[in-house]
Amino acid sequence: MTAPTPLFDLDDGDALVAADTEGVLRSAAMGGAQIRATRSAVEEGALERLQGLRPRSVVVVTGAGRASRGAAILTAVLAERIGFPLVRATRTPVWVGPLDVVVVAGDDAGDPRLVQAIDAAVRRGAEVVVAAPDEGPLQAAAAGRVVMFAPRVRALTRHGLLRYFAVLLAVLRVVGSERWGDEVPDLEQIADAVDGEALRDRPNSEVFHNPAKSLASRMQGRRIVLTGDTESTVELARHGAEALLHAGRVATASELPDVLSAAGTFRVDQALSAHDSIFHDPELDGPPSASPVRTFVLSADADRMLVERRIAALGDVDLVVASSDEGQVPSQRPELEQAAVLVGRLDMTAAYLQLIGGI
Repeated sequence: MTAPTPLFDLDDGDALVAADTEGVLRSAAMGGAQIRATRSAVEEGALERLQGLRPRSVVVVTGAGRASRGAAILTAVLAERIGFPLVRATRTPVWVGPLDVVVVAGDDAGDPRLVQAIDAAVRRGAEVVVAAPDEGPLQAAAAGRVVMFAPRVRALTRHGLLRYFAVLLAVLRVVGSERWGDEVPDLEQIADAVDGEALRDRPNSEVFHNPAKSLASRMQGRRIVLTGDTESTVELARHGAEALLHAGRVATASELPDVLSAAGTFRVDQALSAHDSIFHDPELDGPPSASPVRTFVLSADADRMLVERRIAALGDVDLVVASSDEGQVPSQRPELEQAAVLVGRLDMTAAYLQLIGGI
């Protein structure tokens, strides 16, 4: 008995493109375009009413999934670096008032929690920004009363994280423009970085030169554990697990301390699964053992050396960081930019795994 093999070779770019009848690769590469669309809306004056505002707080009310994850990544990186509270919530807090800005974000225009959040924030006099489809009950609740950022670029719902990321960052930059340091990139800079990653991950680029294909090849035939060393990278790991689920691959995401504490279990599991499936006879040898576990640790460039020392005990492990442009020192790339690049890479990795099939 042998294990299923991939239906396509990762280096066969033409075959991958031909097999992509749903446009998964194109959709996964649209992160930069979604960020630029948000920037265009800002340049057209969408956030003009927030200019010069010095809010008591910015509250982000999100639905489940990508909107929540985008808010979590930004909050983890920026909450301690800005001059006002940045609060995540699932409903509009009762203390919100005219001095606050409320950002409501989600995929579902019929989500009653989002509709109620908009209505409550408007009634209490807060400035409200909505990143959601402009339709259904949500459209009725928001009509003429809020700043609306509806999707401008067609992409699969699963690839919408960077759109929410961009809208929230745009709001934070407008209301706190005089308080930002150079470490926080603008939307154009992040879009350039995400587009650069998509170019490196294009179908006709060979595995050796393609970060997303390289990741996909390392994940193929393995049970996958994704983890991170900080709050933001743990959220990236959770996004990766969700992206892989859409690709038909089951992966788990957990915090690095938990993964390290399970390292002994991984080593036993690897030893039990060390066999040659070509010579495995299920009648004589019993059921084939499960595929071995491989751990992927996401990290910021600046933390790379420390993380490498921490994960040495894991054995079969890959450290995943945002690759830098030619001539750029990796540690000089802002953390938010690195996070956006890794979101794009994980989306492309999942797209390749979906297309090549197999296990």
